[in-house]
Amino acid sequence: MIILVAIIIGCVIGAIIGINTPIIPYTFSGYLAVAIIAALDSVFGAFLSLTKKNFDMKIFVSGFFGNAVLAILLTYLGEKLNVDIYLAAIVVLVGRMFTNLSILRRELIEKYTNKNIISKAKDVIKNSENNTTK
Repeated sequence: MIILVAIIIGCVIGAIIGINTPIIPYTFSGYLAVAIIAALDSVFGAFLSLTKKNFDMKIFVSGFFGNAVLAILLTYLGEKLNVDIYLAAIVVLVGRMFTNLSILRRELIEKYTNKNIISKAKDVIKNSENNTTK
């Protein structure tokens, strides 16, 4: 619950900062785009670990900033070498995001359907007990 509140507060603060900041120059927009994708990859990984109940804040923070910095460095290196290395980072990170999202979707669907099955089973047992006592 605390994590969810922190995420909501972070989103609100990010939106306020985003509205009030100046426009990013074109020369830095590639760096920012890759950093955002890297950070989103970490966020999807955090959501997945939350559903599996093995979330660790240290791993999340280190992955969040570490992935973003590494992606920015790859973009910078590629720019200096005149090679689009950042595309490799984007492909890998977006691939991981889709993988994490699909696993998260399956976990949530399974959790929801199991709750429905259990509640229906309890209702059936309760109804059969009522019928046998009559």
